[in-house]
Amino acid sequence: NNEAPKLDETEWNSILESIKQAISQFDAFRQTEGQALKKDLTGNIATILKNLELLEPFEKQRQERYRLRLMASLEENMPVDKIDMNRYEQEIIYFLEKMDINEEKVRLRQHCAYFVDTINNEEQPGRKLGFIAQEIGREINTIGSKSNDADMQKIVVLMKDDLEKVKEQVLNLL
Repeated sequence: NNEAPKLDETEWNSILESIKQAISQFDAFRQTEGQALKKDLTGNIATILKNLELLEPFEKQRQERYRLRLMASLEENMPVDKIDMNRYEQEIIYFLEKMDINEEKVRLRQHCAYFVDTINNEEQPGRKLGFIAQEIGREINTIGSKSNDADMQKIVVLMKDDLEKVKEQVLNLL
């Protein structure tokens, strides 16, 4: 007997109503889950930006420590009256320019703002957020490689940790 049982209209309407209710509940759940995910993602981005601000005092200290370390090294290896102060200042300026992270900080802030704007305004932001997260990672990595300071490196690791959380959550959006 291969025939399916026939449903009368009342039974069919009852099943259809149950299906509509299940779909409605599923949509409500997805909305709630989406809002929680959005809050989590924007919170992690906000933490990255807070940590970026924590780098500020260490940047100035790092520059001064380098200046003093270079002068001590010069004085240790050469008589003080033989040190070419113009050359010393040129080396300091060269190194400070090489270790400057201002461009990376500006780009990181821009990428974070773009990330939040995208999550707030795009209908299906998943793939785009993944690309923006990659750009955020590049800036954090560059800051880390230029930092050359243990205290700054600790903050960069915290930023990377938050970014990894973002990347994991973005995969849930795809």
